[in-house]
Amino acid sequence: MTRGEQDVDQPTVLTISSDGGLDGATRRYEKTIGDMAGVYRDEDAWRAEVERLGADTVVYSVNEQKYQDGPGALIVGTSTVLPGLVGDEFALTRGHLHAQADRAELYHCVAGTGVMLLETVDGRSETIELTPGRAVNVPGHWAHRSVNVGDVPFVTVFCYAADAGQDYGIIQEAGGMKSLVVAGPDRGWIARPNPDHVGYRERVLG
Repeated sequence: MTRGEQDVDQPTVLTISSDGGLDGATRRYEKTIGDMAGVYRDEDAWRAEVERLGADTVVYSVNEQKYQDGPGALIVGTSTVLPGLVGDEFALTRGHLHAQADRAELYHCVAGTGVMLLETVDGRSETIELTPGRAVNVPGHWAHRSVNVGDVPFVTVFCYAADAGQDYGIIQEAGGMKSLVVAGPDRGWIARPNPDHVGYRERVLG
C-alpha cells in the first residue's frame, strides 16, 4: 500500500444549480434582514426594512462543501444574495477579509447581476460587475463583499482554501467599507465614498 492511501480523501461530485442549490453540501447557513444590524449605512432604512419584511426574512444564503480542514483542502460553495434596496444601498453580504489574509478566493457568477466590492487594508478599492459566465479571482489581502445590483437573485460559485477563515469584524470596525454600491441613474449602480469609513485596523497579514 502506498503512502497515505488510507488517509486520502475521496473525490466529491457536486451538482450546482443556477438558483444556488448545491447537491453534496456539508453546510448551509442563512442571514436574515434582522442579522444585518450595522451592515447598511442608513440605520433608519434598515429598521424600516426589518419592520416591512419581518426580522426573520432571509436575505442571503450560502451552501458549502468541505471534505477536510487540512492544508491544501478547498471549500467550494454557492452564495445567493436576494435583490433589494436598503435606503439607496443595494442588497449585500457582510463581507470579510480572510483570517489568513494571503488566501485568495474565486467567484464565478451563474445567475443575476452583481458587484464584487474589493478593498485592501491600505486603502485600494475596486468594483467589478459580474454577470453569468464572468468570474473574478480575488487575491489575498483583499476584503470582499457581494452586492446584488439586479432584480433577481445574484448567485455565485466560490472556491477558497479551507484554512482561510473569515474576519468579519474588520469591516464593521472601520465603519463599513470605503465604498458604497448604491442606486444610480437609469436603474444602474454607482460606487460612492462612504463618509463613515475610518480606515481598516492594522493587522498582521498572514
